Amino acid sequence: MPAHTIDGELLALLQTAGEREASDLHLVPGYPPTLRVHGQLAALGATPLAAEQIERLAQSILAPAVFARFEEVKNADCSVAFERGGETFRFRANVYLACESWCICFRHIANHPPTLQWLGFPAELAERLVSHNNGLVVITGETGAGKSSTLAALIQLLRERFSSHILTIEEPIEYVYGPGGKSVVTQREVGRDVDSFADGLKYGLRQDPDAILVGEIRDRETAQMALSAAETGHLILTTMHTRDAKGAITRLVDLFPQEAQDDLRRQLAMSLRSVVSQVLLPAATEGERRVLAIEVLHVNPQVQVAIRNGRIETLESVLQTGAREGMITLDDDLRRLVREGKITVETARQFAKDPDALTATARTW
Repeated sequence: MPAHTIDGELLALLQTAGEREASDLHLVPGYPPTLRVHGQLAALGATPLAAEQIERLAQSILAPAVFARFEEVKNADCSVAFERGGETFRFRANVYLACESWCICFRHIANHPPTLQWLGFPAELAERLVSHNNGLVVITGETGAGKSSTLAALIQLLRERFSSHILTIEEPIEYVYGPGGKSVVTQREVGRDVDSFADGLKYGLRQDPDAILVGEIRDRETAQMALSAAETGHLILTTMHTRDAKGAITRLVDLFPQEAQDDLRRQLAMSLRSVVSQVLLPAATEGERRVLAIEVLHVNPQVQVAIRNGRIETLESVLQTGAREGMITLDDDLRRLVREGKITVETARQFAKDPDALTATARTW
């Protein structure tokens, strides 16, 4: 049973990660502690970590209930916060097994929700997303694409603009919202305050929410509860792990058995409001923090028809012709970032859906 007193060696590593503005810290047997700084890995020294050493560090951060869950499913999420030198450091941690050895990945969390400007997220788009009276807004992207940071900035905007009760269901809680603004924010952590995302939604509907942040939709029950809440007059903000906007729709549908997918598509067509897909790219200047590129799909009648009929492949053409409605293709956003000198043409080509077309238009940038 872990003592749940954070090990001093671990505190020193986490403090170093925070001071060097690392996004992540990896502790893996056979490797030295490794930071990710502006997207690049950097080892802290040359001394490899032993498996027993990492197990000791991991057990020092796991509360008894979380440790019990780890023993059952071999993965556990938790949060770590401490003060040193008058500064607060906060991290999200995932403890897991690899080749039967304990490993830990820490994600550094800022003490305050990020601003839209710091993120590079368009202010006009953010205003549109939080202005929906109801429906589902999905922020999607691969791991490490800044989805949680975007949700935090949207919640901050929402609480400043509207008089609302905002409920968050997270695993674990990342950004903490203190009193302030026009809204009341209540935050529930999966595994501590509620058993699951689905339960958080189920009981949350009895808590008079106007907007609900669901940290991630990863299973059918959570997806169904989120869609039902969106249908009944609530704004649902959530994340998914997919590579683009179309993939989020496909993933939602695929969470359900074949015989239920027609009904689900009809429900999704009515409830979905917007999907924003994010990618973090290396900056043109080495050593600077990564640059956000986005793809934006807003639901209009064409998108509703495509979703209901299961013709998700047609959404690419809707994106390309939807600029007047605020839609953005990833390749168009990459072109913008190249024009502004924020990323290189080579980076744009690496992440573009159609690299040849992007290069062919480079002379017009």
